[in-house]
Amino acid sequence: MVSYEILRRRSVLSDPFKQASGIRKVLTADEKAEGRLDAWLTAQLGEEFSRSRVKVLIKDGQLLVNGAVVLDPQKKVRSGDNYELLLPEPEDPTPKGEVIPLDILYEDDDLIVISKPTGMVVHPAAGNWTGTLVNALIHHCGDSLSGIGGVRRPGIVHRLDKDTTGVMVVAKNDIAHRHLSLQFADHGRTMPLKRAYQAIVWGRPRSLSGTIDAPLGRSTGDRTRRSVKRPDSQDADEAITHYAVLERFHESPDATALAALVECHLETGRTHQIRVHMAHIGHPLLGDTVYGAHFRTKANLLPDEARNVVNSFGRQALHAYMLQFEHPRTGELMDFEVPLPADMVELAEALRR
Repeated sequence: MVSYEILRRRSVLSDPFKQASGIRKVLTADEKAEGRLDAWLTAQLGEEFSRSRVKVLIKDGQLLVNGAVVLDPQKKVRSGDNYELLLPEPEDPTPKGEVIPLDILYEDDDLIVISKPTGMVVHPAAGNWTGTLVNALIHHCGDSLSGIGGVRRPGIVHRLDKDTTGVMVVAKNDIAHRHLSLQFADHGRTMPLKRAYQAIVWGRPRSLSGTIDAPLGRSTGDRTRRSVKRPDSQDADEAITHYAVLERFHESPDATALAALVECHLETGRTHQIRVHMAHIGHPLLGDTVYGAHFRTKANLLPDEARNVVNSFGRQALHAYMLQFEHPRTGELMDFEVPLPADMVELAEALRR
């Protein structure tokens, strides 16, 4: 049996929790109780708390066993013992929230779905400590963030590159974070997760549809880049992309094309996966200065108006247009689609003309 008690207490010498403030979980081990403390407590508390979170709390001195602090998460559970676990209130987030407009597609107590614009970094890092999606979500969600890993912050379960647009889902609590993380780790093999992208690439793949199965890893020359690796390489990660040609631009009688609109479905989710894979088969994304810079001169084959649009397109032409997943609490199938953003629409229209 678990009881819940909100604590707002001042420090007293007899209080092992000292200046305890938070939620106390009180449990008594019955005759069937067995195993390690962290595992048993996690099972008793339900899916609201992960085992790693419980382990951290124990090591931080937040567990009393028969009134005494216990710091060893591997200690064995004993029948008849009384356990009190204190969950401190979620800490204020670092970084801080910022007033940044968000294009919100859906929101409830567990998650938020947004359409990310170009130019927005997802998570603060060197060179981008402010103005990120995380900064925007901390401000927008406020107290509805219940604390992921003990910190009141949004749970990022997948990312889009700074200049890639499209649909993203973000968790607002530990339960949603764990369930969504499992779905993204599964990549839709046994769970209902689906992700689809649209990209404008140079040329036209020989096959109108196909699969690119090429392991990826860090480039040896530049660790910010990814490159195709030999399957037996130590740092090779499985990477599989399925593609289909949706439209061909400036197609000649011999069925070649200067550019094409393709749809890509990910079976894995590696950094820069679509960008590297399409470049690997000879069709890098328009505007991709990292993996397709050597194709820029192809714009010279276009009429003046189209060439000007292509040359002024300031990012890789990649858009995450569709995301499907199972709601972590209700089990409902959630499906979101966002049409091509204005800059990619303009690019496609220029290529058609």
